Amino acid sequence: MTRAVRKAAPRLRRDFGEVEQLQVSKKGPGDFVSMADKRAEQTIVEELRNARPDWGMLLEEGGTIEGDPDKPRWIVDPLDGTTNFLHGIPHFAIAIAVEDPRGAGGRPEISHGLIYQPLTDETFWAEKGRGAWLQDRRLRVSARRYLDEAVIGTGVPHLGLSDGPRWTKIYGAIGPEVAGIRRFGSAALDLAWVAAGRLDGYWEDDLDPWDGAAGLLLVKEAGGFVSDYRGQDRMIERREFLAANSELHSRLHKLLAGALR
Repeated sequence: MTRAVRKAAPRLRRDFGEVEQLQVSKKGPGDFVSMADKRAEQTIVEELRNARPDWGMLLEEGGTIEGDPDKPRWIVDPLDGTTNFLHGIPHFAIAIAVEDPRGAGGRPEISHGLIYQPLTDETFWAEKGRGAWLQDRRLRVSARRYLDEAVIGTGVPHLGLSDGPRWTKIYGAIGPEVAGIRRFGSAALDLAWVAAGRLDGYWEDDLDPWDGAAGLLLVKEAGGFVSDYRGQDRMIERREFLAANSELHSRLHKLLAGALR
């Protein structure tokens, strides 16, 4: 996984450097960024297939590639934070997760996760049962216990999504209770930052598996809690993520559930 992201990263960094020039062109940078996304995914896929040729894949750009159903599969987002990339905002990441079909209770579960920020050269990674790490430094979620001290990340609904009223209700319940709300534009990095204690909590819905799979394992292995909006362990199926340490998760979930009741 590390080899794959490091092979894709230099081209992404070069492409990001070109975006600023494209902002002033008549055509704009949209097509260019789309190609950057696809090129990064192609590089990652080649590396991962060389390492595990019989594993399947779930790709943001390329869809599903079938593999041995008894073996794990890769879940890949080659560029999480595309809108940031498009506007020359230096906050985006590559995210890769491994989904094991033979998880607890016979359900698939995420066994490995890696989130790499090409511009800061930060590798957040986790392995089930072995903890979460930033390079070789062990990660722990924030120890804050009170909402009025907490900074919470989220994703704000954008064009094409219909869950604006629901988000507004949740924000109306959580916003007045916390020290601050942040919307950075990369769900993968937001979850990595919760694992690292940079954010005290995070909520967002309408996420695809490649957006949250690696990050949810990072938070869990850093000692945090991740659930869907009902407080259950069906984040990927319901496309809902609420993450924090145990104390704040309980308080945030109470506010969130009350807002949606």
